[in-house]
Amino acid sequence: MFRTVTDTFLASPQISTDDVAEAAKQGVTLIINNRPDDEDPNQPAGGAIAAAAQDAGLAYVAIPVTHAGFSVPQVEAMRSAIDENGGKTLAYCRSGTRSTLLWALAEAHTGRDPETIATEAANAGYDVGAIRSIMDAFAAAK
Repeated sequence: MFRTVTDTFLASPQISTDDVAEAAKQGVTLIINNRPDDEDPNQPAGGAIAAAAQDAGLAYVAIPVTHAGFSVPQVEAMRSAIDENGGKTLAYCRSGTRSTLLWALAEAHTGRDPETIATEAANAGYDVGAIRSIMDAFAAAK
C-alpha cells in the first residue's frame, strides 16, 4: 500500500490506525497527513492517526491540502517537516497524489532538479505533470 518515492519518502492512500504499526516496521519515523478531516465521512480522523503515531513512537504532522490547491506555506511546512524529521517519512491523502505533489513542490523549492523529482514520482506511479511549471519555477529561483 505504501509507495516508495525515494529511500526516505513514501506516499500512500488513506491509512488506518493499524497501518501506523506497519509504517513503523518499515522504518518510518514521521507521518504527514495531507488530507483534511471530514473530506470523506468514512475516513479516520487525523487525531486518531496522530494518537496511533504517538503510541508507535512516530512523529505526526498535519498539512491538509484541499481542492483549492497548494500554497507556499504548505510547501514550506512540508519541507520543514521532512527536514526536521531527518528519517523516513510517510505522507498520505485520499490517493497519495496530493502528498506526492506537495513533496515534489517541496523538493523543487530546495532547487532539486525537477526532471529527477518527476522521475522519482513516476517510478512510484504518480504524475507530477500538473505542477511541473511550478516545480521548474521553484528550482530556477534557487
